[in-house]
Amino acid sequence: MADTMDARLMFLPVLAMVALTIAVWLRMFSTRVGEMKRERIRMQDVALSAQSALRFADTRAADNFRNLFELPVLFYMAVVVAVGTVQVTMATLALAWAFVILRVVHSAIQCSYNRVTHRFRAYFAAGVALWSLWIVLAVGLLRG
Repeated sequence: MADTMDARLMFLPVLAMVALTIAVWLRMFSTRVGEMKRERIRMQDVALSAQSALRFADTRAADNFRNLFELPVLFYMAVVVAVGTVQVTMATLALAWAFVILRVVHSAIQCSYNRVTHRFRAYFAAGVALWSLWIVLAVGLLRG
């Protein structure tokens, strides 16, 4: 097995993902409240996601916030597996950081100019980093 590192280092990318999620949440909150005030949208008028989709003109931050609870769930679990099975290595740490950095890029694109081709490239690259992290962890687990 590769030289293991201080397991606490693996939680730094987790903190970065949490910070990203908070930042997107704040952006979503600000965007939504601003639009509700400008357009005089009552809270009850957007109680359901289908209603929100019809009433809000700008859903970029809300869409991205939902995205942060899809693939990142597997990222958080990978970190727990890496720490719990003593697989915090330079490779797993680098892959974790790559995933986080690419998710930051994805969020920045989606919450701003939202060019789908650019966003997809960041999403795909983040997915490759995440799947690679899981492959490294699986190999380590199978080698025992």
